[in-house]
Amino acid sequence: MQHSFLKHALVIGVLAVLLPACDREPDTPTAPQVTTASPPGGTPDDGHVATDLEENLPAPELKDVVEVESDYVVGITYPHSAKQYPGLARELERYASAERAELMEAVEARRRSGAEDGSLYDLSLTFTEVLNQPGLVAYAADGTRYTGGAHGTPLLERFVWLPREDRMLGARDLVPKPDGWQAISNYVREQLHTALSQRVDADDLPAEDRARLVANAGLMIDEGTAPKPENFSRFEPMAGDGETLTGLRFVFPPYQVGPYSDGTQQVEVPASVLLPHIAPAYRGLFGAAAG
Repeated sequence: MQHSFLKHALVIGVLAVLLPACDREPDTPTAPQVTTASPPGGTPDDGHVATDLEENLPAPELKDVVEVESDYVVGITYPHSAKQYPGLARELERYASAERAELMEAVEARRRSGAEDGSLYDLSLTFTEVLNQPGLVAYAADGTRYTGGAHGTPLLERFVWLPREDRMLGARDLVPKPDGWQAISNYVREQLHTALSQRVDADDLPAEDRARLVANAGLMIDEGTAPKPENFSRFEPMAGDGETLTGLRFVFPPYQVGPYSDGTQQVEVPASVLLPHIAPAYRGLFGAAAG
């Protein structure tokens, strides 16, 4: 019942925040899409390849979305600044559409089963601008999708765009060799293990419980940071002076490097660790000469 109350309260919050945003822009027809959505849970690094026809389409409107029905609610907010990059805008819309499709599949399944439990299914997704420079743009997607159970499914994605090349910048582009991922993995693991120890120490647990918790959570850290680019596909550029970067902030959703209760975790990796392994074409992003 508590979750049901919170969900109905969410409807009021979504309407209060998003309806004014929707009023800012008149309804106009949306351009037809000629490609299918990326698989739910996929990442920008999975590499959606735009067709020539798609590249000629106008940019999506990226209009905020509010849907309120008796058994579900959807709230999606977009940053208006992303509209200036049509290819990027399509990626944001594609991700949101895939997540909404996941929600609606669960809604329809529950309707067919007739198993109404009084809970309100919902999708809450917000895109925010992380960086907007002439040579590099980044946006974050954060939210939850609730389709029953004790809590919702966390939604977390990062989109890093190269305006001059009109394409996404993926982890594999930045660090092309295995030894680079090993170095990044080692650094990130050390930071996460240190943070884990500090959290456990703050709880003042008995020695046996502490050891068990550290072992279990430590195993999740090691598995979630195995030296593979797909484990580090969600990253944010860290802006420095001018248009150079001081490093990358790698972001990990719940369950990748810790239990749900630990929430989203992130580790900032400085340029000094990254640069020896960055592909020459992208070293200029960090203020270093290609070589």
